[in-house]
Amino acid sequence: MDSKQLCAAFAILLMLCSRGAYFSSILKGRTKPHSFSWLIWAVISSIGFAAQVAEHAGPGSWVRGVSSFTCYIIVVFGWLKGERNITRSDKITLLAALSAIPLWLLTETPVWSVILVCLIDTSGYLPTMRKVWTKPQQETPVGYIFSAFGAAFSLLAIENYNLSTWLYPFVLVCSNTLMAGYILLLRRRAILPGGLPA
Repeated sequence: MDSKQLCAAFAILLMLCSRGAYFSSILKGRTKPHSFSWLIWAVISSIGFAAQVAEHAGPGSWVRGVSSFTCYIIVVFGWLKGERNITRSDKITLLAALSAIPLWLLTETPVWSVILVCLIDTSGYLPTMRKVWTKPQQETPVGYIFSAFGAAFSLLAIENYNLSTWLYPFVLVCSNTLMAGYILLLRRRAILPGGLPA
């Protein structure tokens, strides 16, 4: 096993730790995933995986394949045990994200395709961020932290570095790190006197 494959295997291990922590928290009733966010991430991870394979990312693409598969499982958990308060803004975010997918299909330049995928993926955080604003205890930062490290190791596993292969995992490192920080910040504010604003 060469260094790229080793990094990919470690990235997958971190991703599975992320999902394991998340599944455990859902089953214990602590985390209530927002299915709209996870549906966006599932579809976009699948597209990102296909784009990385097409651009010869090698082992660096493996973690995206595992990620997309597990995202679909969380979508099901979200429908069964997740957030029930679906707002109009959540629906608009979902429709906007899914309606951008045909644009991705029409984009023939790999770089623009990946940029569009990154924008759609990032929009997927909005429904969960809205939920966390009022219910910070219903989301666990641990899964996002593991996902950020998994994406970082998937960057190291890429064989052919170009904007089309490294941009998406780099954005995932940033967005998952920021999401974990956002959850921790709101949890801290929730236990302070005065709590969170309504």
